[in-house]
Amino acid sequence: MKNIIAIALMLLCLNTAQAQLFSGERVLNQQNFDQQRWSWGYFLGLNSYDFNFDYKNYNPSPVTGQDFRVETRTGFNVGLIGNLKLDNNLDLRIEPGVNFNTRGFQALKADANTYREISSTYVHIPLLLKFNANRLNNFRPFVVGGVSTSINLSSNENNPDDNSAGQFRMTTNTYYYELGFGIDLYLYYFKLSPSIRGVFALNDELIRDVDPNSLYTGNVEKMSSRAVFINFTFQ
Repeated sequence: MKNIIAIALMLLCLNTAQAQLFSGERVLNQQNFDQQRWSWGYFLGLNSYDFNFDYKNYNPSPVTGQDFRVETRTGFNVGLIGNLKLDNNLDLRIEPGVNFNTRGFQALKADANTYREISSTYVHIPLLLKFNANRLNNFRPFVVGGVSTSINLSSNENNPDDNSAGQFRMTTNTYYYELGFGIDLYLYYFKLSPSIRGVFALNDELIRDVDPNSLYTGNVEKMSSRAVFINFTFQ
């Protein structure tokens, strides 16, 4: 599902870009948009979160060849945008938003009935640099990168129960770096910017179980989230 969505988005962007490049169109929409010092907007999008594990001693299940199984699902992003123009090809951007996602998680050496469903609600705040190519007709490619932090409102960090009682616990605060690319499409009434971004956690998010030999946490050196965001920005 994620791959189909990503491919469809890229084909849409390429088709739009090709149409403007070779159609000879010269009527510019939103001609003065990029002259603004400040601009504002909002975004809607999709996400897919996963976990990356570093192990103390890698000892996977002989049946599956894995220690843990993570089931990724498609979630939803929504938020606001504040954009500061630094020069003609560089912007500083803040994108506070809320991300909703559910992941499935299971320690494969544990009982099959110990599958965990992890529903997360993140308040996500990136600070990004947006590097813009020169505008060509009504489109403008860009790359974006920066750092971000999030507050996991569903972390269970302070819950005294652990996996022995059916509770999977994560840290509330997480820090990330982000890299992505997209294209600004200057439409008649507004600017639409589809983009794809990789988001990678820097810190360990796992709260250990009380039992040091827990099948869920005992052999984990570090657990960190990684995600793909597909956002549609409206300005």
